[in-house]
Amino acid sequence: MGYNYSKYYSEESLWEKIRRYSKKAGAKVVYVVLLLYYIMVNKDVSLKTKALIAAALGYFIFPMDAIPDLSPLIGFSDDLGVLLFALSQVSENITPEIKNQARKKLNEWFGPDIGGELKDIEGKIG
Repeated sequence: MGYNYSKYYSEESLWEKIRRYSKKAGAKVVYVVLLLYYIMVNKDVSLKTKALIAAALGYFIFPMDAIPDLSPLIGFSDDLGVLLFALSQVSENITPEIKNQARKKLNEWFGPDIGGELKDIEGKIG
């Protein structure tokens, strides 16, 4: 990723960003964030994998995006690209339990009728 965005990652900052921007970011972005977060907190995941995830989540948290998050429609497109790249690199760590945790939290925030929005992401992670 070039720049060390992992220094911007903290659990507190992550939840604050999601709390403030989840509706603007949308279910797809938040779902990928949650998958990455639950992979990262899994005790069986390597430090190298955790470092990659921390960098991607740090980019999501970082206040000076390439495309500002406040821009309608496209503000989170750069974030989603970075997050999807990171997810593709660590997808072998996605267990059914991690998917269930992410879906459960997503349902709390967006409601149970979001399944259609996630089909392309689900297709990429199996």
